Amino acid sequence: MSVLRNLEAKLGGLVEGAFSRAFKSSVEPVELARKLAKEMEESKQASVSRVYVPNHYRVFLSPEDREQFSSYEPALRKELSDYLLEHARAERLALTSRPAVEFMTDERLALGEFGIQAQLLTPPEDEGAPEVAGPDAAPSQGDYGHTMVYSPDSAVVRKLDPVPVAPSRAVLAGAGRRKVLAGSRVTLGRSRECDVQVDDANVSRRHAELRNENGTWHIVDLGSTNGIKVNRRRVDQAELHHGDRITLGITDLDFELE
Repeated sequence: MSVLRNLEAKLGGLVEGAFSRAFKSSVEPVELARKLAKEMEESKQASVSRVYVPNHYRVFLSPEDREQFSSYEPALRKELSDYLLEHARAERLALTSRPAVEFMTDERLALGEFGIQAQLLTPPEDEGAPEVAGPDAAPSQGDYGHTMVYSPDSAVVRKLDPVPVAPSRAVLAGAGRRKVLAGSRVTLGRSRECDVQVDDANVSRRHAELRNENGTWHIVDLGSTNGIKVNRRRVDQAELHHGDRITLGITDLDFELE
């Protein structure tokens, strides 16, 4: 419980201690943390001497709740990730990488309801995760399954089948701004002539370019001095997926599909 109390204090600090008042009729962030930990423990997969748990979590919110979280979403993702990491350590559960939490919108959910999907992903070999061979190796990655939906008005948990929905738009979020991506090419850099200007001395004038190829977005380095990273991994170019974090210089930008 001490870990959860510490999380509650941190979450309160995000909005000057007013989190509970701000979210009276919708999703409570601390309750969200409890249910994420519950899904972690209920999705355990045992090897010979290790018990692995999911390292990637999708949290689905109603449109109204997602809007309320929008100002705090990046900080909330980090605090929930920290909490899940501490919880796994306290319970001696194995992770293949640091837990990642992403938020998504589902219009089927009512105000105050939220859904959670958990998945165990094996990171790329060069990300620095410890290698485990033989019977103690982590299970191979699995697909997302049902969404477990929790409601504040009922103790009953229901399952919601995933509905494939084509994203209507791509968004780049960071530095307090959200930029809807339009067209087939979007330039990023320090220059005012770029479509997305990044005020960072470590960023080149024309640093990178986002390219839309048949509905799939890619990021390409334009020969920048300090390069680009996607999810903390140095790349020259990469296909982007919802929730990917792009780093230019010391600036983080989140790629989202809505």
